Amino acid sequence: MKIKLEEKFAELYHKNADAVYFTPGRVNLIGEHIDYNGGLVMPCSITLGTWLAIAPNSDNKFTFKSLNFEVQTEVEANISHEKNGNLWANYPIGVINEFIKDGKEITGLDFLYFGNIPIGSGLSSSASIEIATAFALNEYFNLGYDKLELVKMAKRVENDFIGLNSGIMDQFAVAFGEKDKAIVLDCETLKYKMVDINLGNYVLAIINTKKPRELADSKYNERVEECQTALKLLNEEIKLNNLCDLTAEKFALHSHLITDEVILNRATHVVKENDRVHLAAKALNAGELSDFGRLMYASHESLRTLYGVSGKELDAVVDFCADYEHVIGARMTGAGFGGCAIALLEKGFEEDFAKHLTNYYVDKIGYPAEIYVSEIGNGPIRL
Repeated sequence: MKIKLEEKFAELYHKNADAVYFTPGRVNLIGEHIDYNGGLVMPCSITLGTWLAIAPNSDNKFTFKSLNFEVQTEVEANISHEKNGNLWANYPIGVINEFIKDGKEITGLDFLYFGNIPIGSGLSSSASIEIATAFALNEYFNLGYDKLELVKMAKRVENDFIGLNSGIMDQFAVAFGEKDKAIVLDCETLKYKMVDINLGNYVLAIINTKKPRELADSKYNERVEECQTALKLLNEEIKLNNLCDLTAEKFALHSHLITDEVILNRATHVVKENDRVHLAAKALNAGELSDFGRLMYASHESLRTLYGVSGKELDAVVDFCADYEHVIGARMTGAGFGGCAIALLEKGFEEDFAKHLTNYYVDKIGYPAEIYVSEIGNGPIRL
């Protein structure tokens, strides 16, 4: 891919690229919709991701081109910019804004991006672009930021520039990923530990429902507000910073404070999902993949019935997996409202799984899903 991107860069910009970078996407193995509630998540990097080629220019401008989007744009260097509609380049422009706000002078550059993460699929294509840009600029100009500082910067882009009230998990996962390891991340303290994932006779299947979801335009922010409402109600009796400060047992003692059924469902999911991450880490450490798989199914059911962020497409995939004997666990991954599901699939059954799932999905939904098999990969790198 590096050579192809370099060739396209030369074709589009009539000069050679000076550096090429790769940043992965991510899946969240378990722990969904709790990153903004101060809980534990368990993401990992995948081998799908974003490639970025750059070279300096003498125009004192940043020029953004992508092999995935026809629209290209350019902005002046070293001045602040505002979000421009739904333009894909808002993500790198937002990153550059953060460097400028921090007093860094970045001279004009030409950018060329390519990603093989399905757009709008819940595999964090936006976080991958953000970290790819931040990592490249930091490395190329020797700006001296560490990875955590770049992660926090990318989160500010998502929250303040793009306008999505998301947590820090996506940016953290793509920046800190390691091969064959999951990250157990405390989203409140940002303390983390790596957990070895020995999939043994299983592979990670990623199923793109091909129903895109625009998070900023969805009910994502509504879920954030519902959780804040639950927290406020609980704080009438106990002192909490986040919903995930509660264990399931303690929550049961105080849940009477939440009289609205919808708000109660949201809080119940958050508290129990946080507990599931603890159990999932224990299962992986013990090599008990079947226990981990059962927790995946339980997570999906909670997201479906209590949190209301699944949908017929994601449910169709997980329902099929539950009846397919060579899958031991499956769930939606990412924020939902479409996007992807993941499954632990027995090796050797990839083609059979794809064939039968495709037939089932077309019958239920009317069009085929896309099915990938991914390894668990490393974080960003200069190639």
